[in-house]
Amino acid sequence: MKKTLRKFIASTFIAACLGTTLSANALSISPENWWVGMQNSTLQIMLHENEVAKQHWQLVPYPGVKLKGITKTDNANYLFIDLDISPSAKPGNLLFKNQAGDQFKYPLLARNKRSAERQGFDSGDTIYLINPDRFANGDTSNDTVKGMKEAAKPAERGGRHGGDIQGIINALPYLDKLGVTQLWLTPPLENDMPSYSYHGYAITDFYTIDPRMGSNELYRELSSNAKQHGIGLVMDLVLNHFGSEHVWMTDKPTSDWINFNGEFADGKNATSHARQTIQDPHASEFDKRQFNDGWFVSTMPDLNQRQPLLATYLIQNAIWWIEYADLSGIRVDTYSYSDKAFLADWTKAIMTEYPAFNIVGEEWTSNPAIASYWQAGKVNNDGYTSSLPSVMDFALQESVIQALNEQESWNTGWVKVYQSLANDFLYPNPDNLLVFADNHDMSRVYTELGQDLAKTKMAMTLLLTTRGIAQMYYGTEILLDNTGSNDHGDIRIDFPGGFEGQKANAFTGQGLNSDQIEMQQTITTLLNFRKNSPALSKGKLTHFSPKNGVYSYARISEQQTVLVLLNKNTQTKSWSLDYMNEVLAGKKQAQTLFTKQAVRLNKPISLPAMSALVLVIE
Repeated sequence: MKKTLRKFIASTFIAACLGTTLSANALSISPENWWVGMQNSTLQIMLHENEVAKQHWQLVPYPGVKLKGITKTDNANYLFIDLDISPSAKPGNLLFKNQAGDQFKYPLLARNKRSAERQGFDSGDTIYLINPDRFANGDTSNDTVKGMKEAAKPAERGGRHGGDIQGIINALPYLDKLGVTQLWLTPPLENDMPSYSYHGYAITDFYTIDPRMGSNELYRELSSNAKQHGIGLVMDLVLNHFGSEHVWMTDKPTSDWINFNGEFADGKNATSHARQTIQDPHASEFDKRQFNDGWFVSTMPDLNQRQPLLATYLIQNAIWWIEYADLSGIRVDTYSYSDKAFLADWTKAIMTEYPAFNIVGEEWTSNPAIASYWQAGKVNNDGYTSSLPSVMDFALQESVIQALNEQESWNTGWVKVYQSLANDFLYPNPDNLLVFADNHDMSRVYTELGQDLAKTKMAMTLLLTTRGIAQMYYGTEILLDNTGSNDHGDIRIDFPGGFEGQKANAFTGQGLNSDQIEMQQTITTLLNFRKNSPALSKGKLTHFSPKNGVYSYARISEQQTVLVLLNKNTQTKSWSLDYMNEVLAGKKQAQTLFTKQAVRLNKPISLPAMSALVLVIE
């Protein structure tokens, strides 16, 4: 396993002068390598081995690299080596020795050309969210891995079903044809937990892909192959917590590494989830601590990012994965639950290294005043400065579901969407918000809309044509459904065609019903249009107050205007566009996106019942 290789000091332990060789299971080094030419010249290496701090380690002189210092903690099993790597340093192997004659090499690698200039995901993208364990099983040999605590249990909701990275690689042609431009995988890192490990958020090794998913090398291959299809890779990182089977629970690097002294205390030290305490000017320190330091559950201990060694570890871990796997973005789980001063430092460090990169934080709130607090550029009353480019727009997601399920009135129905978007004045950059109909933690959109195909098509058309970065959950294109159960195992259902023995196959279309085929065709049209539409990727949004069950808006760029009219009525409407003259700019003709029919704009048009009409004006 890659984990063993990392413990073998990023490839090589050298025999000591006395003829002894360090065991491959002894010294663990994090990160396993680094790169020359980084914007930040500092590097901190964590050594973990029994009583490693009792050894006196030295760096053999290497041009351009300076040993700045060594930090010991209250645990002699850990040692932190601080280096400064100047711009003049060349790729090669650093050599460290101790007084006992042990030594190891540490690789400094050359960066990929233009790595620092990498372009992150943006408003022209559609991000496809996948639970790897539930998407496609491309390698049945790793379904159960000897030595890992949980074996495959595909018949159980909360069990491991066998999906893996190879399955996603095999599906790249399908995703390319669908129109996907970015992949977000829920964490594929090692989750060596005794049960319920498939979701990926109880990490037991921050530098190793779970062997049941594949390997570090295969993850990098996914990134490389995806780029050949015009698809970037977004990594889901967890800064707030980790899995209780991590070595840190039995051998903490410092006594303050885990919040509440590493004790869940039968729920007494659980988080309150009261995220508003961060912004609340009246909040007590007790309430703030209970939210930030409290654990999610007993199996997910809460990390203390105020610990400077841990903070550096987490910053370097993110940068290591960006370089190693050539990422185009990061999604941060439970963003606001981490220490906010640390979050400012973490985001700033990454965005300084990669100015065009993108990071989206999960702040699960329908209150835009709270969500906007975290976006870069926001001037907050408490002086807090964030460098987080994007947040998830839960407010819009909630309003879309409500709008389509409610009767129309002055304060229900489409007005909920209109009001949600009107709150964009709170955000420094609303075009960089992540918009979505559902995700892996909530009921699927088709379920929430009562298994109504027309409503689901309207919801997805809206979210794929409004402002922001579009995110779609795997299987939405074929109406995956969890009606009758809110269990996460049913929400994260196996993708048809990804596993042996399934009757339907979404990759080929075999066994899909007529509604599923229609939805898949609709999504394919929308996503491929979105990929090449200047109006949807960069255009200004102008929307109009809903009337008579119709919500309408325009996306406007210099090269193109896209009109979207969403008719929630159960009958066809004859509709005049006179009120939209300010966005039509004298244009008299458009073409429908789905049927490619010409439409005269200076005459009333027909809006089919319960449908979305998308008009393109070049």
